[in-house]
Amino acid sequence: MSIEIHGHVAPGFEPVRDAFEANFAERGEIGAAFCFIQDGETLVDIHAGHADRKQTAPWTEQTIVPVFSTGKAITALTVAWLVDQGRLDYDAPVADVWPEFAQAGKGAVTLAQMLSHQAGLPGYPEEMEPSDWFDRELMEERFAAMAPMWPLGEGTGYHPISFGVLADAVVRRADEHGRTVGRILKHVIAGPRGIDFQIGVPESDHARAAEHVLPPRAPNLGTMNAQKEAAFLKPWSSPGRRGTAAWRSAELPAANGHGTAKALARLMAVFATGGLLDGERLVSRETVAAALRLRASGPDRVLPFDLAYAAGVMINRDSGHYGPEPETVGHYGFGGSCAFADPERAISGSYVMNRQMDVLVGDERATALINAAYGCL
Repeated sequence: MSIEIHGHVAPGFEPVRDAFEANFAERGEIGAAFCFIQDGETLVDIHAGHADRKQTAPWTEQTIVPVFSTGKAITALTVAWLVDQGRLDYDAPVADVWPEFAQAGKGAVTLAQMLSHQAGLPGYPEEMEPSDWFDRELMEERFAAMAPMWPLGEGTGYHPISFGVLADAVVRRADEHGRTVGRILKHVIAGPRGIDFQIGVPESDHARAAEHVLPPRAPNLGTMNAQKEAAFLKPWSSPGRRGTAAWRSAELPAANGHGTAKALARLMAVFATGGLLDGERLVSRETVAAALRLRASGPDRVLPFDLAYAAGVMINRDSGHYGPEPETVGHYGFGGSCAFADPERAISGSYVMNRQMDVLVGDERATALINAAYGCL
């Protein structure tokens, strides 16, 4: 029996609906949504399936889903807004706004280098409690004092959780009101426009959140090293021991953003259109260009790939992870979600789901939808 698909598909984009249906029929999808926008026109906005593990609650247009590292792209957008406000500078040292960060030889690390995973802080190697991640000030103190795990200028190493601690520390110190990434999203960027994406979800919205189903196996990280162990494999490498409700409510800008596919696609349109959000200017073209500029590339020390990083997002190049355009930027999240922006065609989009797979980037469910959408242009 075919899955019932809800939402909007523009004439000529029926192959995207077919690819979405195939994800359920052939790839074990439980619940998912996909959105594809070009020049302010929503060409595809569809959802289907179930929001819970038992498959009793339908996935609706109000269902929000944790997107894990896909949210890093939205954190990068928040930083870009502060750069455009003149509160931050990609090429200035992080220590200019966070003096304590200069400890242990980190005084020269720039904001762009930190956002492009060059700071050498992919995780905290010394024993701690998994619940310590919920203590913002404590983790900031630890990373400010920590010595880098490799010298600046000697490549990248993906920062799965620490990226959010570092970015939020800079954002709070730079914002004139001392707001967090989540507060700026709520009060300046997403909230006033009714864009349904949050970092730090109030309890009143928890019932809307889809339950994620863990992948069948751990992702393959390749040959092990100390950086990968700190980032992913220590018992304290990710937030824990507080429960799901506390995790949803916390502000963890690298890992626990919740929202809809359409919300992510709308936000990513800022990177796709040279700074426009819902047709209104949020940041300048110059700031967008700086945000999307190549900052580092090559074999990553943590993820088993050759990657290209801008200031908080990955650059597609010839990977095909975000469609055919090499200049497209985006981010994947644990389990398969993704958001992307194509500045050459003014396209933005997102795929979200609750059944996680063991693919670090380029989940075949996402790429099938993205490629189908591009094929309809």
